[in-house]
Amino acid sequence: MQTEKSSHFAPAAADPLAGSFVTSYAGVVAFLAVADEGSFSRAGDRLGIGRSAVSRSVQKLEAQLETRLFHRTTRSTSLTREGELFYENCQPGVERIVQALEDMRELHNGPPRGHLRIHSGSGFGRKIIAPLLQNFHAQYPDITLELLLDDHPADFTANRIDVSFRDGRMEDSDIVARQLIPMQMIVCASRPYAEACGLPRHVDDLAHHRCINFRSASGRIREWEFKIDGYAQKRLPAAQHTFNDLDLVLESVLQGEGIAQLPAYLVCDLLRGGRLLACLAQHAPDDGGHYVCYLSRKQLPARIRVFVDYVIEQVRAQDLQYLTTMAGEPTA
Repeated sequence: MQTEKSSHFAPAAADPLAGSFVTSYAGVVAFLAVADEGSFSRAGDRLGIGRSAVSRSVQKLEAQLETRLFHRTTRSTSLTREGELFYENCQPGVERIVQALEDMRELHNGPPRGHLRIHSGSGFGRKIIAPLLQNFHAQYPDITLELLLDDHPADFTANRIDVSFRDGRMEDSDIVARQLIPMQMIVCASRPYAEACGLPRHVDDLAHHRCINFRSASGRIREWEFKIDGYAQKRLPAAQHTFNDLDLVLESVLQGEGIAQLPAYLVCDLLRGGRLLACLAQHAPDDGGHYVCYLSRKQLPARIRVFVDYVIEQVRAQDLQYLTTMAGEPTA
């Protein structure tokens, strides 16, 4: 005989917010304050509550976690190993909440303001971005600026980056990448080198020239990129010298020590002024693009929006291209 199914349903799963976050919120706030201040009393002063209230909140949190978060003595308060781990895990969330509050204030409180943390590769940042900051700050004095030159890819969350400049698009749906200018790569030589050694007419000729290579932040030597018969090719010529800084590569080329493949933004003025000569232009690689990147948000903070718009306008106004106006191959 078929048994009748029970008419009682299993209890619904508890709401994770009601069951966890809401009940421990006061404890987390108190915990973070004590961890930052190193004292229950100072944490109470910071939060505007008594020391005993802070202590009770932390004790409830420890009971909920079944973990001791602080070593307490009459003279000192310090985090346990579990407390350190919990603090590290809480910090990104707290920073996101603080950022959300700041973003909302920016939307309603008039002119853009706040701190802007900018990341760029060292060559592009030093040559292109840094010279723009003084005039931007003059236009937006309530925005403080921090420029970090680092050739490693930006970690927007861990390093609290607002805007990053990089070569090539980021394969990340959470990142908005807007092209500033094309990225042309040009093989260059000084006039004295060209007079003494000639210039390569074909990519295979690189084997007979003194080449200067660039070692990227990853530790790998950057390959030279070309387009031959419609196909992308990479070469890694034997090096006369290798540097991990593009400015040093350029200086070595200017001194006639060899030839190198360098980005147009770094050498276009020197090419127009005749201090450098370009070669292998017929085999220049496809444009990779210089991009300004920032986290995708429904409401972009005003300080980021005005900075991105300003940089795009200023960089595009500069004549940082060369191959598009080059008329044939130079001769030594």
